Amino acid sequence: MTHNLNALSQSSDFLRRHIGPDDEQTNAMLSALGVSSLDELIKQTVPAAILRGDMPLPAPQSETATLNRLREIASKNQIARSFIGMGYYDTITPPVILRNVLENPGWYTAYTPYQPEIAQGRLEALLNFQQMIIDLTGLELANASLLDEATAAAEAMAMSKRAVRKNKSNVFFVDRSCHPQTLAVLQTRALPLGLEIHIGDAESELASTSCFGVLIQNPASNGEIRDLRPITAAAKAQDALTVVATDIMSLLLVTPPGEQGADIVVGNTQRFGVPMGFGGPHAAFFATSDSYKRSIPGRIIGVSVDSRGNQALRMAMQTREQHIRREKATSNICTSQALLAIMAVFYAIYHGPDGLKTIALRINRMAGIFAEGLKQLGFASNTNFFDTLTVQCGDKAAQLANKAESELLNLRRGATELGISFDETTTAADIEKLWAVFAGDKALPSVAAIDEGLSALPGIPSELQRHSSYLTHPVFNQYHSETEMLRYMNRLERKDIALNHSMIALGSCTMKLNATTEMLPVTWPEFGRIHPFAPSSQVAGYLQLVDELEQQLIACTGYDKFSMQPNAGSQGEYAGLLAIKRYHESRGDFNRDICLIPSSAHGTNPASAAMAGMRVVIVGCDALGNVDIDDLRAKAERHSEQLSALMVTYPSTHGVFEEGIREICDITHQHGGQVYVDGANMNALVGLAAPGEFGADVSHLNLHKTFCIPHGGGGPGMGPIGVKAHLAPFLPSHPVFPVEGLAITNDTVSAATYGSAGILPISWTYIALMGAEGLKKATQVAIMSANYVATRLNDHYPVLYTGRNGRVAHECIIDLRPLKESTGISEEDIAKRLMDYGFHAPTMSFPVPGTLMIEPTESESKRELDRFCDAMIHIRREVGRVESGQLPTDNNPLVNAPHTLADIIAADWDRPYSREEAGFPVASLRDNKYWPTVNRIDNVFGDRNLICSCPPIESYL
Repeated sequence: MTHNLNALSQSSDFLRRHIGPDDEQTNAMLSALGVSSLDELIKQTVPAAILRGDMPLPAPQSETATLNRLREIASKNQIARSFIGMGYYDTITPPVILRNVLENPGWYTAYTPYQPEIAQGRLEALLNFQQMIIDLTGLELANASLLDEATAAAEAMAMSKRAVRKNKSNVFFVDRSCHPQTLAVLQTRALPLGLEIHIGDAESELASTSCFGVLIQNPASNGEIRDLRPITAAAKAQDALTVVATDIMSLLLVTPPGEQGADIVVGNTQRFGVPMGFGGPHAAFFATSDSYKRSIPGRIIGVSVDSRGNQALRMAMQTREQHIRREKATSNICTSQALLAIMAVFYAIYHGPDGLKTIALRINRMAGIFAEGLKQLGFASNTNFFDTLTVQCGDKAAQLANKAESELLNLRRGATELGISFDETTTAADIEKLWAVFAGDKALPSVAAIDEGLSALPGIPSELQRHSSYLTHPVFNQYHSETEMLRYMNRLERKDIALNHSMIALGSCTMKLNATTEMLPVTWPEFGRIHPFAPSSQVAGYLQLVDELEQQLIACTGYDKFSMQPNAGSQGEYAGLLAIKRYHESRGDFNRDICLIPSSAHGTNPASAAMAGMRVVIVGCDALGNVDIDDLRAKAERHSEQLSALMVTYPSTHGVFEEGIREICDITHQHGGQVYVDGANMNALVGLAAPGEFGADVSHLNLHKTFCIPHGGGGPGMGPIGVKAHLAPFLPSHPVFPVEGLAITNDTVSAATYGSAGILPISWTYIALMGAEGLKKATQVAIMSANYVATRLNDHYPVLYTGRNGRVAHECIIDLRPLKESTGISEEDIAKRLMDYGFHAPTMSFPVPGTLMIEPTESESKRELDRFCDAMIHIRREVGRVESGQLPTDNNPLVNAPHTLADIIAADWDRPYSREEAGFPVASLRDNKYWPTVNRIDNVFGDRNLICSCPPIESYL
């Protein structure tokens, strides 16, 4: 061993911690594959025509050095007192929630609850979230969160158009009260769908304007509170729906929109304990009436029963619109903000209805005291308000804003007015500092004196004050001590399987290590307490972080420019297709609207194309799962004059490196189209091949897959898009915080300029820690691990698709259809049986029904891979006993799975296999056994009896 500083460097420490197999395990796995090195395996697997040279990235850094450098970057952000509002507020995250949810891998490494039996904890938390939104909005049904307030409003617009089928208008009326970022997203969404946005005053113009829906902000962006009843009545008179964007904190004191006739209510739960994070991630909410339950977008948690008749939770109507309608879909939603929704509802549970009301009363009172003081200083503002005042300043507006900014007090700027919003962190000292900005030579008013004489609810007229009850369910009324709250959260956490328990081998989802070092910066106040519309001079650190991450991603992908605005993979798809559309239009090609998509594509691909105003033409796949190039060529020629884009996933959705990818790109380009490579499988490419170099024009990257942002039980996510230079001018911008170098009129796809910027430090840190060498090795090991699993399982389950030399990419599909034909045992039975072995099932029935798609990732050791393979092989032996007749087809460990403790300790046991076989099928489970808390859930019952709110507490006992 060489003893010098280079050999003893700390920079390689993280690489061996991120990558699961050590050298000895790697050699053993390579030997099992019949190759001598990772390089030899890659040569057998990845087409030589797309292999790239070294990535231009700095050398890997140690964890300590990386965090120190990120501290330097973060320190360039100035933490000002934010009074900007516009849907974003400073807040206090209760430490018990910060430590035990946001910083807890038991919560942030879990996957979307598609396997509900092992997700009952987060499903209960999300059901609580829905109940909270139902109570506060005054409506009957809520989903389990959307991406942000602006996109929730856009989903409401699309739903309104679907719901009012007899109303043939294409006009959506947007009241002037709305936040500018919401208007921008609505305008972007409306244009490709052939909808028209009419901006006006709903109170005076709605009755005379034909429309299918109306959006009003209440409280308004300027803080004004209005009576919604005349507006909702005018909308109903013309068979139009009323959408209200509201502030969740205001609903504790102001009459909820549902009680005033609103059909849909949207908003953001950020101020319920979730840091601003320069724009996200935050959980938006969406509520509507029960009559629209089949139209509501996004995920809904519903109450069902398990096979023992006990209450159990699941995602209701799990086959969502983008899978049913695909190329006719009006939404491409396939994610949520689960982790942030859980934080928000825990905030509500911890404070309880009385505690929340106290916070709202304090905020409102701060605004009232400030308004009265302003009046004494000679300034006028709105008289109806909850927390936001718009102060008339005439030609002094800019001067006063600059003065406030110099004191690190950020106000919302207008030409002749200034907006000031208060939050739960506001103090009396803040009010005095703000008065000093406006006072000039005048003496400051007295906070105490004004407080003494102020009415109970300043700014809220008596007829608009809330009188209905809310949050009466016991869950919101019994966990107010930290001891009780801690135990409740821990009880829910223990019901779930997350990465801190075992590997989650989900194909297409890349459940890899989310390292603690990567996660630490998320909670730094220099990143968390920054408003997305703070002055650019105060956010130099964030701008540097975004710029450096962009350069890192450019190095990884071969593209020329990135946009960080899309805050989910679905939004990235949409933004990328819009960039293609705008590029064609800039060249006068307004007739290019055909999007070619392989039949194996994820449902969001055709849904995104439909939302972008494109017509989808499906391209077939051959018997090996590859794109049928002859079919592609024929359809590209047939639609040559109208061809806009090809959407293709690479490696393919079938887990194979298609040899013809360059030819696929060339054919598309020959006919004037652009190539969109879906970046879902980027974990098989980084360091080996770059889409921007082998022919792609645009890709979105799932930072919550390849680049280590955790899945958070179904969200957050980030879906930035990379483009070649010719598409760069058409990337998204923003009306409030524009992107340098882009037109302010460009499309806007998310509420904040940089999407969920608060989690970008995770990916920056991962890339800095790994360097070019580490990222390449991670990809090589991911491919090795997938081939190792495929090789071990192939004698027991046929691997459906392979590429050259019989190799798979980073995932493999095992075919269970022959077993179902011979035994009746389905892919669902095997998925549920895996729970008894302590594993989350691989991706079930996608992209091929009757299969499991397995992606082990580079983070899992050979020991864990073998444990998983051993479980699958043992399950195959159990199927064999059904095949041979040793076990009946309707009473065996697979069809009865998962087994709970209630099964094992039941007095009666009428099954032809032992209790031990049910609960402890392999010996290793005796040391570490996970018990599902419910049995197999009845999906059909849950959809036929749709209950999406909290049942009485007695039903939990």
